[in-house]
Amino acid sequence: MKYMTSQLMYMIGRQGAKRNLVLLARFFFVLIVMVTVFSVLFHFIMEWEGKDHSWVTGFYWTLTVMTTLGFGDITFDSDVGRVFSMIVLMSGIIFLLVLLPFTFIQFFYAPWIEAQHATRTPRRLPPDTKGHVILTNDDPVSRALIRKLEHFHYEYVVLVEDADHANRLYDEGIRVVIGDVDSPQTYRSVNADRADLVTTTHGDMVNTNVAFTVREIAPDVPIVATCDSEHAVDVLELAGATTVLRLGEMMGMALARCTVGGDAVTHVVGNVDELLIAEANATRTPLEGQTLREARLTELGVSVVGVWDRGAFTYATPDTVIGNHAILVLAGSGKQLRNYDERYIIYNYSGKPVAILGGGRVGRAAARALARRGIESCIVEQVTGRVPDDLKCVIGDAADLGVLTEAGLMDAPAVLITTHDDSVNIYLTIYCRRLCPDIQIISRCTLERNTATLHRAGADFVFSYSSMGATNMFNQIKRSRIITIAEGLEIIRTEVTEGLAGKTIAESRVREKTGCTIVAVRGHTEELLINPPPDTLLEAGHILVLVGDVESEQHFMERFGGS
Repeated sequence: MKYMTSQLMYMIGRQGAKRNLVLLARFFFVLIVMVTVFSVLFHFIMEWEGKDHSWVTGFYWTLTVMTTLGFGDITFDSDVGRVFSMIVLMSGIIFLLVLLPFTFIQFFYAPWIEAQHATRTPRRLPPDTKGHVILTNDDPVSRALIRKLEHFHYEYVVLVEDADHANRLYDEGIRVVIGDVDSPQTYRSVNADRADLVTTTHGDMVNTNVAFTVREIAPDVPIVATCDSEHAVDVLELAGATTVLRLGEMMGMALARCTVGGDAVTHVVGNVDELLIAEANATRTPLEGQTLREARLTELGVSVVGVWDRGAFTYATPDTVIGNHAILVLAGSGKQLRNYDERYIIYNYSGKPVAILGGGRVGRAAARALARRGIESCIVEQVTGRVPDDLKCVIGDAADLGVLTEAGLMDAPAVLITTHDDSVNIYLTIYCRRLCPDIQIISRCTLERNTATLHRAGADFVFSYSSMGATNMFNQIKRSRIITIAEGLEIIRTEVTEGLAGKTIAESRVREKTGCTIVAVRGHTEELLINPPPDTLLEAGHILVLVGDVESEQHFMERFGGS
């Protein structure tokens, strides 16, 4: 009954609903008058023919004739009566069989179905909801964030303005609430003041409106907003955004970070307090061809967590061979990473510029990031004037061999493919791999599902725009104990559980049993012990810092528990 009442209230409250009901009432009034007039005339004609019938019989005859049932139990004998019967019959066909269905469907049934459709999706959250994440848009970044939130069992809700869109999400199993993203009432209805995070991934103008509106309702909730323009950062922060993500710039820096050429030193990609996670290119260094046992990197204090090799990540073991395309993932303190840099800084210098296909925000950011590392680059862009004068650029189609040759692709140590169209990136990846079998190819993609396709096409590294945005947003949750540092690679913080307390790291065999690597331990003294030795004793109350992927983290929680 409550559900039906809400449907009626929604239907009546819609614009034009009263007009529809008035038109429907007028139609039924005309129909009732017509049936009444025909019933009265039936009596007059029957009396003229010398027959006597009750008023109920008159209505019965009128309705059976108008609905074309025509039982034949009551008939006229005169021509006048038969002509009258034909008039009633034709009127019934027009009003009952033609006008009534269309009128009823248009003015009542269709609005009723629409009301049912609209009221399936809630317009508010339960009053006791708290600690949830509010997403104000349904886009690739938000979808990637939803998958991450669901995996780690965080409550969330997506705000959608259109009822049809909301119902599609509802049918997919996504928790959704209908509401205007610029309305204070919407954020009151989803308990924004008790949320852990609000994210907004619209354009700069809408994001500013959202941040300003949310900040009025929830003064303390963290707000993460994406930003397209460099000049909009200050405005978004003034409007109330606590974190502004320039994903284009971040993507460009990520692509540049993994580029070979220029140096073989470490580049920090994540950290937990004093612990740093870094990547270092091993190409054209003495490390090529050696196992990790032979490389003896532990003498420098660093720990090798794993190795990237042409898009595939493998966890490190003493027998792991460092290939000629390997990029090492290292864990250590700032001093330990400097020890590594001092040994390998002289290797892997290339004077050839890196080719960048696409001169948009990502391509320009990548070129500037490479310049800060002392690596030259050349951008290939179709649109004249898009690339500023301080960056080297070749104007032309990246699918043109002459343009690529002019940009130096044939001699380049690496090529960055940065267009926003995944199909174009796949096309260019296949083309570049055929032209230069040994070149390092690093590509971006917008949708996570195209990551595997780009790897199959020949890309060594693929960075997902949506995954990068989702990861950075997820890391802003104040209760989050997980920090993602690369595609599929995460830092996990958890307490030492009963299954680990009283054991040394070697005795616990965490790495063999789960795939996670213990890279740091925080003891009772609050001092972080980075790359602890195997004989380190784990005690209750200690905090472990692990590195692993999603599957490894699940194995750890299943075997040892955690919080």
